[in-house]
Amino acid sequence: MKRLSYLAALFVLITTPAMAEYSDKLFRAEIKEGLDLVGARINVDLPDPAPGELGLDVYQTADAGSTSGLKVYIPTSMYMRAGAGLNLPFATNKAKVGDEEFASAGSWATQIGLGWNLSSYVRTEIDFQESTFKFSDIDNAQASYQTIGGMLYFDFARRYIQTGDITYRRRFVPFMGIGAGIGAYKFDGAGGADGFIVSAPRAALGFNVMLTELIGIDIMYQYNMIIGNRFGWNVQDKDITNVSNLMASFRVNF
Repeated sequence: MKRLSYLAALFVLITTPAMAEYSDKLFRAEIKEGLDLVGARINVDLPDPAPGELGLDVYQTADAGSTSGLKVYIPTSMYMRAGAGLNLPFATNKAKVGDEEFASAGSWATQIGLGWNLSSYVRTEIDFQESTFKFSDIDNAQASYQTIGGMLYFDFARRYIQTGDITYRRRFVPFMGIGAGIGAYKFDGAGGADGFIVSAPRAALGFNVMLTELIGIDIMYQYNMIIGNRFGWNVQDKDITNVSNLMASFRVNF
């Protein structure tokens, strides 16, 4: 009888590690199976690229943005603008040569500027503009002027929209602007009315379309009231000239 007891005890001692090992594997398998059932993603081969609560929060935020269809957008504080435009002859005063008048034809303007976003509705900008004028029925003369100006723009729609913790930007925003500038103009040819000018007021009305997260295009009508010598040749009297352009420019936010 004692021999049977000893044999039973020996059998228990030998098989106990195997049973413990089996139980441990079974426990792990059950845990994994349960996690798989609730849709958890487990990677046992690669380490977590961002372990800890901070990494978890970052990846959960990114996942939430992509699944909701909204792109996360960080509002910018500054932008640069560069573009060009065509003069509108019907909305621009004619140049004078004595008693004759000549309408602008084939005239254009270029613009480069630096702006600051003061809020989601208001921004300010300084810019440099150069305009070149040609005139109908006059082949040997043209005019140009350069101005440095400042503008205050008001957007008619909020540029940044917040949904929960996600901020995204609106693709289409109409706007208006008001400002002033100073500079000089030059009329090539004999008797050209060169001189110092003040562009006040300068006004704009248009819209912005965002092409990417940071790059957009502005289309706007721009009006300049030029205070200086009369627009033309052989005229030196102080006068006001109205100039209108249709401008298109790229706006790069940063």
